[in-house]
Amino acid sequence: MNGGNQSPERKKKRRLSLLYFLSGGMLTDEFVIRHIWMIVLVVGMILIDIGNRYDCQQKLREIDRLQRELRDVKYESIALSGQLAGTNRQSQIEELVKAQGLNLESAKTPPYILYK
Repeated sequence: MNGGNQSPERKKKRRLSLLYFLSGGMLTDEFVIRHIWMIVLVVGMILIDIGNRYDCQQKLREIDRLQRELRDVKYESIALSGQLAGTNRQSQIEELVKAQGLNLESAKTPPYILYK
């Protein structure tokens, strides 16, 4: 056998070894050299997809946080509105006036409309 010419089986076996891939021997293959721009394009698209997915997840987390905050603010608004409605009742106001010691009384006659 000639040392320079290797059989196809031995050449194929060499290409499938882990050391062949780790040493970078696959980068000199004819297929890789011929399609290097397509490989670069595919890797670039994969990186863009990963970045886009990460950005979408960050935005979804922000949306969830804002929705929770909005819900909490709505509940707080409803609670304050209920408290305000309770303190605006006439009986409640009369009690506050008496507690403050003010000499005020509620009107004995109902209000009337001046102009129609």
